[in-house]
Amino acid sequence: MTDSTQDKTRRFFFALWPDPPARTLLGGLAREVALESGGRPTLPDLIHLTLAFVGAQPAIRLDSLRRLAGLVRARSFVLALDKIGGFQRTGIAWLGSTSPQSELLALQRDLTDALRMRAFPVEDRSYSPHLTLARRSTTVIERRLPQPIAWRVNAFALVASETVDTGPLYRTIAEWPLVSV
Repeated sequence: MTDSTQDKTRRFFFALWPDPPARTLLGGLAREVALESGGRPTLPDLIHLTLAFVGAQPAIRLDSLRRLAGLVRARSFVLALDKIGGFQRTGIAWLGSTSPQSELLALQRDLTDALRMRAFPVEDRSYSPHLTLARRSTTVIERRLPQPIAWRVNAFALVASETVDTGPLYRTIAEWPLVSV
C-alpha cells in the first residue's frame, strides 16, 4: 500500500523569505492590495521572493540541488521593494522594485547558472524580481509605495511546494547563509 501524500506533486524553488517585521508589513499590504484589485491576498507566511523555480523533480535530484546551492557565494544585502504592479493575464498583484539591487541580481544569476550547468530547468525569460501579494486579481494596480518595505537578506532557501485543497504548502528543505558585509 502506498502513502497517498507521496503521490502528490512536489515542486522545488529557491527563495528569499522576509524577516518577521517585513512579513507583518507585507501581510497588511497584501490584504490592502487584494481589496483594491479584487483578488485574494497571499497569507503572510507564504509571502516570499522566488530566485529560481526548479519545478517537479525526483527525490534522487534533491541532493544535487543542495550541493549546487552550497557552492553559490553571495553577499548579504538589504532588499527594498517599492513598486506595486500586476500581471493581468495571470491575475497576480505583486510587489517589486523600481531598481533591483545588484546583489539580488547577482545571487539569482549565479544560482540559475549553477542550475543550468547541472541540467536543471531554468526559465529563459529575464528575471523580474517580485513577490506575490494577491491572486485572482481582476484589476491591475500600478503605483509606488511612499516608503519601501525592506529587510536584510542573510540567507536563501530551497523550498518544496505542494498544492492541496486549501492552497499551497511550502516547506523549507535547506538554507544557505550569505556573506555578511
